[in-house]
Amino acid sequence: MTDWMELEKKYYMRTFEKVRLPVVLVKGKGARVWDDKGKEYLDFVAGWAVNCLGHSHPVVVKALNAQAKQLIHTSNQFYTVPQLQLAELLMKNSCLNRVFFANSGLEANEGAVKLARRYGKLKLNGAYEVITTFGSFHGRSLAMTAATGQESFHTPYTPMPEGFINVKNNDIDAIKAATTAKTCAVMLEPIQGESGVIVPDVDYLKKVREWCDSKGILLILDEIQTGIGRLGTLWGYQSFGIEPDIMTLAKGLAGGVPIGALLAKENCSVFVPGDHGGTFCGNPLACAVGYATLKYIIDNDIPGSVKKVGQYLMEGLLGLKKKYPFITEVRGRGLLVAVEFNSEIAPTVLMACLENGLLVNKPKPNVIRLMPPLIINNKDVDRAIGILDKVFSGIVR
Repeated sequence: MTDWMELEKKYYMRTFEKVRLPVVLVKGKGARVWDDKGKEYLDFVAGWAVNCLGHSHPVVVKALNAQAKQLIHTSNQFYTVPQLQLAELLMKNSCLNRVFFANSGLEANEGAVKLARRYGKLKLNGAYEVITTFGSFHGRSLAMTAATGQESFHTPYTPMPEGFINVKNNDIDAIKAATTAKTCAVMLEPIQGESGVIVPDVDYLKKVREWCDSKGILLILDEIQTGIGRLGTLWGYQSFGIEPDIMTLAKGLAGGVPIGALLAKENCSVFVPGDHGGTFCGNPLACAVGYATLKYIIDNDIPGSVKKVGQYLMEGLLGLKKKYPFITEVRGRGLLVAVEFNSEIAPTVLMACLENGLLVNKPKPNVIRLMPPLIINNKDVDRAIGILDKVFSGIVR
């Protein structure tokens, strides 16, 4: 039998060495996956919130097969039907008016910053700076690394591209103090996922929206992790009672097929022909699956289900918090949830969960993150809580 992990060591760049787990996954169905030895796992990572309908969902598989037989790729020199179907569906079900499709969240965020700078050049006397917050994560290109408010991401690649101002998260005064005549936009995640599911104060985004309006600058919401029903609303901004000027999407948009999207309101959709583009952007295969996935989520009120199951999950985790004093906080919205500990035991918890057939994520040494497929039910939650209970009971504190 081929030793796939040894093959990875031989050929693959060492970029994932700290996150790879000693498991080779070969099959998935619904909220479960199987490794090359036949062991089954309950997947509460979902490809880092990508597999929103679980693994090999019939809607995703059907759309992939049908479109692959029809047209896999052509350039944006030509119109294609799936691209425009998905565009229409997004516009009819959001507060935005225009869309550009990319291949990833990173590309969507790059496009958002380009659009904001173009807006600044045209309407804000050349303003180009974008304010982001500490703890944010916006992607791994050089520019989005600069936008990301985490020094550990910056250090290996300095000097960073200019034009990004990182300030304290969940602090409207920090944003106000950083705003100058050079500011064209504020860019935020409604909830910071990669930092351990950091939920802001209930009125924080409203205050940021008001501040942007008062200064005539744009509000960009990075909804790559919070969009597509993850928080119990179709879009994260709906959970906080505001509307963005620009929104970026990716991850769950096509249920596992790579795609990103940059959405904007009409007044700030200032790109002109030649300003932006991409060979695979709006690829027919990705857009067909995106359309099928999003339509299924809307038609079947998946966000409503997420809200209910997410509450059930939260109740179960809060029950564990009462039982185990080393759990200091349970936080999140919908099916984006974190459990924080009073010491750096997350690696131990993660490996014990793996051994017991539950996949979780460790964004911080003292935090585990749960972001399961949006189609899970209460029985799946009960199984996950049961495994976590067993794992926690084995931790000597």
